Amino acid sequence: MKKIYFNELENYFDKEIEICGFVENIRNIKWVQFIVLRDSTEKIQVTIEKSEEKNQEMVELVNNLSVESTIKVTGSLKKNENVKLRGMEFIPTKIEITSKSDLELPLNIHDKEAQLLDQRLDYRWLDLRNEYNFNIFKIQSDLVKYMREFLYNNDFTEIHTPKLIGAASESGSEVFEVKYFDRNAYLAQSPQFYKQMAIASGFDRVFEVAPVFRAENSNTNRHTTEFTGFDLEFAYIDSYQDVMDLEEELLTYALKKLNEKHGELAKRLYNKEIVVPKNKFPRIKLKDLYMELEKRYNYKIDESEKNDLTTEAEKLSYKYAMEEFGSEFIFVTDFPKDKRAFYHMRENDIPQGYDLIYRGVEITTGAQREHRYDVLVKQAKEKGLDKDVEFYLEFFKYGCPPHGGFGLGIDRLTMLILGIATIKESMFIFRGPNRLTP
Repeated sequence: MKKIYFNELENYFDKEIEICGFVENIRNIKWVQFIVLRDSTEKIQVTIEKSEEKNQEMVELVNNLSVESTIKVTGSLKKNENVKLRGMEFIPTKIEITSKSDLELPLNIHDKEAQLLDQRLDYRWLDLRNEYNFNIFKIQSDLVKYMREFLYNNDFTEIHTPKLIGAASESGSEVFEVKYFDRNAYLAQSPQFYKQMAIASGFDRVFEVAPVFRAENSNTNRHTTEFTGFDLEFAYIDSYQDVMDLEEELLTYALKKLNEKHGELAKRLYNKEIVVPKNKFPRIKLKDLYMELEKRYNYKIDESEKNDLTTEAEKLSYKYAMEEFGSEFIFVTDFPKDKRAFYHMRENDIPQGYDLIYRGVEITTGAQREHRYDVLVKQAKEKGLDKDVEFYLEFFKYGCPPHGGFGLGIDRLTMLILGIATIKESMFIFRGPNRLTP
């Protein structure tokens, strides 16, 4: 039998049906028993009259039933305006316990503030039963769906690249080393090299949604050692401005669709509005941004720190973008070459790339890539990487079109959209320097 979800029950009044779910609450009073049953979509009240002889077996079963057990209930749905929960109730003829929960739960799953976050993460499978936590991933799932949808509508091909790699030199981040038969391998920090291999293969537009690994011993609210990356690359561009344009269109499309479906839910559960951009994202050079931050907010740092964005500068750039442009996004360009990867194209020795800041946090590094073999070899040597990336340099020996792309973290983006305090909550299972289970 096809499962009937609780958000569809309005279609089944006065019909005998079967429903299944978790027992959220039990009220056992003198003449009647009430069960609040929950599935992944909604809740429903099950009402059992104790006085009816035919119900005695069910009454006894409920007397011994524990919350968070799962049950299967046969019966019919009735309208009842006196029932506060959706104005309806389910009248059962049969109840079957499909799994029984221990009487005492290690967490208060209805109040996520009742225990420390680390304790909640120890019992993540219970923690996710909380409405606040559960709906994060319904929203995140649709976020990825709409981003994918945009790319499919624009002729991108989804690819799946290896996560075990032979060279540990994709970026400046540390890598996880693993034993690979008779030699060492590494967990991929990004699909960057393989995205570019696809472009060299003639795939004009590619993307991937996949795990990314960063062996950084960082304990912040936005860092993690494994996250879900959304990466894309596309060919025949004229400049990195084309890459910024595409990301702007992608995020605007996804946020518009996300707001249409989940805007009210985001306000109710997370007290956050999903703001759909109405104008182009502002763009500013790094040095000009620091000048504005000093002029407007008296933000002064040593000149040596101005070659990259500090955490505080990211936060202030959001304030600046909102005040000056009414935008939650801002592109920052013209970073020095020592802060960018060797494969970024340069013009007048300036990398042709950007960071994208959203609500005061960096979510993307994007760029036009260097596709000319001789220039790429020179830039790799300059970084001392030429031997480590020989296999990668081979991609460009036999012709490769101009191209660019970017990557962003789905978990961080979800955290920012919903205003969640830490990435630990916007990840299904968090991985950090001190957490490897569950």
